[in-house]
Amino acid sequence: MPRVEAKPNETPEQLLRRFNKSVSKSRILADVRRKRWFVSKSELERIKRKKSSRRLRRTGLPRTRNTNTTTTNSNI
Repeated sequence: MPRVEAKPNETPEQLLRRFNKSVSKSRILADVRRKRWFVSKSELERIKRKKSSRRLRRTGLPRTRNTNTTTTNSNI
């Protein structure tokens, strides 16, 4: 459990901000959300394959900007 102690001259808002940051860095809430429902191993594998294919589609696409490198700028 993240623990935050108040520094001298620190406002409650700053203390709360530091606490929230430490909770998000420790990934406690992410684990709680993930473990809220039971997910079978086959379902986890299916989700993993789906994420992988999306990632490959995103990174595997050719770039759309400046694809034609043979043109020259004669307007300059």
